[in-house]
This record gives sequence, structure tokens and C-alpha cells, in this order.
Amino acid sequence: MEVVGWDIGGVNTKVALVRDGRVLAAHSRPFELQRAPHELPRLLTSLATNIAASSHAPHAVTMTAELSQMFTSKREGVAFVVDAVSSAFPNAVTWIYAVDGDFHTPVEAKLRPLRVAAANWSATAEAVANLIPNAILIDTGTTTTDIIPLSCGRPVPSGRTDPERLASGELVYTGAVRTPVEAIVAAVPLAGGMAGVSAEGFALAADVHLWRGSIQPDDYSVAPPDGRPATRESAGLRLARVVCADREMLDDGAITAIADAVADAQIDQIARALGRVRLRHPHLDTAVVAGTGEFLAAAAARAAGLTVLSLSTTFGPEAARSAPAASVAFLLEKRLCTPPVSA
Repeated sequence: MEVVGWDIGGVNTKVALVRDGRVLAAHSRPFELQRAPHELPRLLTSLATNIAASSHAPHAVTMTAELSQMFTSKREGVAFVVDAVSSAFPNAVTWIYAVDGDFHTPVEAKLRPLRVAAANWSATAEAVANLIPNAILIDTGTTTTDIIPLSCGRPVPSGRTDPERLASGELVYTGAVRTPVEAIVAAVPLAGGMAGVSAEGFALAADVHLWRGSIQPDDYSVAPPDGRPATRESAGLRLARVVCADREMLDDGAITAIADAVADAQIDQIARALGRVRLRHPHLDTAVVAGTGEFLAAAAARAAGLTVLSLSTTFGPEAARSAPAASVAFLLEKRLCTPPVSA
């Protein structure tokens, strides 16, 4: 059976094509929903064409786009996303994934929006738990990091909603691309001392990791703050602005010191949250890492003394970077292929 999986976010939309338990194709495209909301159905059909999805394949959907500032409530956002999928694929059967691991029809999803809002982490955790029953999943994307304990083949999170997960340490608002530098550190090394950082949105985490070689220009999936290209040279310009300087004032060594300090602080932020989760699950000694910022997740896990496994070894590199889309497709295929239990 062929299933199309979706992870529809406010700034990135991801799709995966799964057949017989294998990822045949996966793709991610930057798309800031609030800038052109009417374009979402067209984007979805374009991505489905890109992965050569059959017009008869069922669609499995998870989302975080409901958090976009264009919506006044999660109810409004969920309804918008569900309607966009229905508009893009009017002849396909569509199922919306919920945080409790169940699938709902589009009508049911719109009636119970909090069950399906921000459920992408749950889809990944459920799929990974089927493969690695005891571990901590650390998925660091462009914007956030999910830290989900898996025990005896099931996700066992303390929280289900985003506010609950932020409170428990299972959701950390730091990622490999979109996080502003001033949201990571208050000061950085400069001229043998420490300098406070400017809170002007001059540079992003993407500039840090592009300068350090941890990501590639193609991973820079948002518009750079200064409008210059996503190159290492331009990243250095933006990082100099963090301390209100420029490249005539700061050499490569000074930029590297700033970038290293920010990266270390980001790893430490993830590691501290991971430590909180581990206190509740001390028997878990393995981390499964995924996402665009997998390198951050792996560094935090190693700092915590965990054995590190990359999800890319199971899902494949591209699918691991679009893990929720691939996962929700796996889960729907499994459900549709499992015969009902007789009474």
C-alpha cells in the first residue's frame, strides 16, 4: 500500500511517500504560511507531484501550522490546514493524526482541534518506538527540539500540549536555523572578555552553524536577516553584527569564537532539558537523534552520556530530516493494513 504523509508547519512543509514500510521519497519546502496562506493548496499539490504520489493514495496529515500568528486560535488554524488539504486532494481519503496516536477524519479533526494540533512529535515518537522500544528521541529541527522518552515500545511523555511540553522540558524552543542568536545567549567572547549581544535580530542559529560547517547553504531555509545570501561569508557579516561590529573590526578567529560560544550554549540548553527528562526515566540510556539539527541533538546526548543512534540509518537521510511526515505515513499504512480484531 502507498501512503502520503504530511507535516504541515508554519514555515516548512514536509511530505513523504511510503509503500510497504519503506520510504520511497521525502521532501521539504520552506513556506511561510502567513505570507501567502491562499497558496497552501497549490504547494501541497506541487509537493505531491514532486514525490510522484498516486492520486488514489490515502493521505496522513500532522501539523504545527495552527500556531501561526495569522490565526487567533488553534481551532481556526486546524480548520484552515484541514480545508487546504481537502481542497488540494478532493478525491483522496485523508486522515488527521492526533496526539493520542489515533487518526481522525477531517470533520472530526475540526470538531476536536486540540487533539490534532501540534501532533507531529507524537507521530515520530510512535513510529520510532515501534523500532527502538527503549530510548529518548531527540528531534532538533529548524525551530524547536522535541525530547520524547520511549519505554516498552510506547512514547511516555509527561505532556501532550505544547504548553505542557514546554513546562516538562520535552519541548525546547531552539533549532538549527530560525532561532535568533539573542534567544540563545546574552553574551559572547570578544577581545579577551565577554560582550553583551544586540537584541536586533541581526543573526540566526543558521549563521552560527553555516559558519561552523554544521549545515549547508541549502539548509538555510529562511530569508537571512540582512537580505544577503546564505553563504559563509555573509553569515560572518551577520555574526559580527551580534556585537555591533563588522568584518573590518573582527577577523575569522573572533567570528569563530562567537559562533562556537553560541553553538555550545545551544547544546547546553538541549542537554539541560534532556537531563530533566532523564530524571523521570533513568533507565533509558540510548538517544535516537533526527532533524536538520541532528548534530546538536547528538552533541547534547553525548554530553549526557547516552549512546547515540541516528534515525537516518533506519529512515534514510532525507526521510529522517522529514521524520514526522514519514512517521505519520508509516502509522497510517500500518493501521490500514491491520485487520480489525474480531469480537
